[in-house]
Formats: sequence, C-alpha cells, structure tokens
Amino acid sequence: MEVNAITKYVRLSPTKARDMARSIQGRPVSEAVCLTAASKRKAALQIAKTLKSAIANAENNKGLSADDLMVKEAVVDDGPRMRRFWPRARGMVSPIKRKTCHIKIVLTDEKRGKRK
Repeated sequence: MEVNAITKYVRLSPTKARDMARSIQGRPVSEAVCLTAASKRKAALQIAKTLKSAIANAENNKGLSADDLMVKEAVVDDGPRMRRFWPRARGMVSPIKRKTCHIKIVLTDEKRGKRK
C-alpha cells in the first residue's frame, strides 16, 4: 500500500533540494527522519515536514505502522517562479527569478531488498 504527501510552493530552489531527496529515497522511514534531522540545510527542514506529514497520513488514514514503512519515492519538482526586478544604472533593470518547488514523498509498506 502506498501513501503520499505533497508540499507545494516551497520557497526553495529545486536543484538545492533534489540531492537531499535522493539521499532518503529507498531508506526506511526511521533512517530518513534521522538523516533530515541531522542536516542543517533548509531543504532538509522542508523535506522532514513533508515526510512527517506522509507518516501521519499512513498512520491515521491507512492504519499502517511507521516502523514498517519505507520511502519509495522522494521527488522535488519545479514550481512557479516569482519574477522580480532589480534597478540598475541609467534606468535599466535586471531580472530576478525567485524559484519555488513542489516536494512529493511516497511511502510504501512493501520491503525492498535494493537500496540506492
């Protein structure tokens, strides 16, 4: 059985969050929570919040135990970009693109032998 959680419009660059998402993929939930708690990065905080939400969904909605769950998928997709402008000399402007991302975590209760 699969359970997922999605956090949208996170004010974080997707490229900075993807390596953290790859590191927890394929691991047991307890190990993934420890990895995100040990990291000081902003991406780790956001991924941990999404992971805890997925665990709560599994326990409350599906009646699964957190000890049996594994992270099947951890995906960070691009979100919309906020366009801002920085004033420059002689009336010109430079564009600023503030990036956002969507974090999706899928948990499963099936045991897989392979880990990345």
